[in-house]
Amino acid sequence: MIEGVVITPLKQILDERGKIMHMMRADGPGFAGFGEIYFSCVHPGAIKGWHIHSEMVLNYAVPHGNIKFVLYDDREGSATKGELQEIFIGPDNYCLVTVPPLVWNGFKGMGKDMAIVANCTSIAHRADEIDRLDPFDQRIPYNWEIKHR
Repeated sequence: MIEGVVITPLKQILDERGKIMHMMRADGPGFAGFGEIYFSCVHPGAIKGWHIHSEMVLNYAVPHGNIKFVLYDDREGSATKGELQEIFIGPDNYCLVTVPPLVWNGFKGMGKDMAIVANCTSIAHRADEIDRLDPFDQRIPYNWEIKHR
């Protein structure tokens, strides 16, 4: 686990009509204020990453489809500097992933359906507090290919 990243299992309440999928509460773990909520849709095999925020706390959940969410820690002084973390998120592993500022992250659509990634951020988006890298930039030592173990 990367220092400061929190994975919180989320409730799904099912009945004969469908289900409720919880995401976040103001009194829940990881809540650091409200900036905005948005949904990022990603096609199977498509990669959205890398990006990093200098101030924003991210809170990701995937109510539809599946993603491979990858984090990379290059923070000076971090106990997990240089570590990578993969988390497979979707309805079968329905969880909230809270990402602190200054941790690189990105995700890849998995399976055969478009995934919907919900993000509840601690502050509203500002172009001056985000940085981006190409998903294949060698500064982050990660291979996005499927691993056949």
